[in-house]
Amino acid sequence: MEQSKIDRINQFARRVKAGEALTQAELAERDALRSEYIASVKASLTGHLDNTYIVEPDGTKHRLPKKK
Repeated sequence: MEQSKIDRINQFARRVKAGEALTQAELAERDALRSEYIASVKASLTGHLDNTYIVEPDGTKHRLPKKK
């Protein structure tokens, strides 16, 4: 995710924390950016887990199984 989008999410958060109300358009933008951010974090985590191996005491390695 681009840093500019993360900065925009943080800008909305600061405004809400300061007690300002967001317009309907800003709420929709914030929700879309949050969804995109969450998808980005999930994709990153999945990528890390796909490259994670378990090393058994006998030295063999195997990937983490996928959960259903």
